[in-house]
Amino acid sequence: MRAEAPMALVTLQTIFQDAFPAYEQRHALPAHVRRAAHALMQCRTAALGGHIQACPDGHVSRVWYNSCRHRSCPQCAYLQTERWLALHRARLLACDHYHVIFTLPHDLNPLWLANVSVMTTLLFQAVRETLSTLLADPKYLGAQPGILAALHTWSQTLVLHPHVHCLVTGGGLTADGSWKAVRNGFLLPARVVMAVFRGKMLDALRRACARDALVLPEALRPQQFLNLLNRLGHPTKTRWNVHIRERYAHGAGVVTYLARYLRGGPIKNGRLVAYDGARVTFTCRARHEEADDVRPGIQQMTLPVADFLQRWLLHVPMPQTRVVRSYGLYHPSHAAALAVCRAALGQPPLEAPAALDWQTVCAQRGDAHPERCPTCGQRLVCTGVIPRGGAPPPVRAGELAA
Repeated sequence: MRAEAPMALVTLQTIFQDAFPAYEQRHALPAHVRRAAHALMQCRTAALGGHIQACPDGHVSRVWYNSCRHRSCPQCAYLQTERWLALHRARLLACDHYHVIFTLPHDLNPLWLANVSVMTTLLFQAVRETLSTLLADPKYLGAQPGILAALHTWSQTLVLHPHVHCLVTGGGLTADGSWKAVRNGFLLPARVVMAVFRGKMLDALRRACARDALVLPEALRPQQFLNLLNRLGHPTKTRWNVHIRERYAHGAGVVTYLARYLRGGPIKNGRLVAYDGARVTFTCRARHEEADDVRPGIQQMTLPVADFLQRWLLHVPMPQTRVVRSYGLYHPSHAAALAVCRAALGQPPLEAPAALDWQTVCAQRGDAHPERCPTCGQRLVCTGVIPRGGAPPPVRAGELAA
């Protein structure tokens, strides 16, 4: 019996390199979307240039190609994500934290696609005002909390699903400068949060429409838009999903979750299962899309490659869009208030974490030092530079290409 040939490694880059040139010819795409796709295809290839490192004694030689550093590329997102994670882990208060998720109704998806930047701003504002207003009310907390909010526009199946994940402190700073924790481990009633969020978002949409800040989709006339807002404001006709997850003794786990999608796009290479030139298969969690109700179990979904590319490209963020924002105690301008809370919770003064480089990250992961010879331990030296667009050098026996 002959041995089966090993399956080729499926990555987002290989899929784009094979299928995107033809897709690009058939579809009109915004400039920032094209840039993202081309950056992903060229990442860590000779097209971006690089350099050659070798052991002084000739034990090993390696070719290193430059990364594209685009925030939608899953290949070169790790270091930037780890730096962001180290910074925000150091800023976390030593208190309970809550994971709160705000989701827009899918009826607003066409409006989102026509006004991505404006809708992003309005959604973040509605989330911030909802949490800040309710937690400032003495009926619930009567203090200023710390909030980290991250925008996700995708579902597990990569369809459009705008929602914001929030990490909220289980307490806050009162007007008299003292720390106050939430009562009985209870942050806010979900029904109240849902009603306030719905009202603030719809009011923001009406105001934006009144000042002509929104572009209505072609199929939606102004009166139809107002009728849609009226229907969305009726609690029995459309449900606005707000989920307050269980209490966490610390916020590190949720911050890690937020960091996972800070960079690298909506799907990582680890979820890709197969690609045969016509269809892409990837894994996804079993989920009721509109309710964020995660059920156990991993499923597989297969899509035509054109549909897969269309779904992925839908989530390339607009230039200058801040997909993660901080409010209240966690906002950089409230450093003094954060220091008061840290002292009240027995934490030392905040110090900026040491600069994190990729050598340190490799050491933390237990990987071999990438700039030292695995045979003699000497530091590798640069023996050549590959210009952008240059041909990759020939790799002789015993050499490695990275």
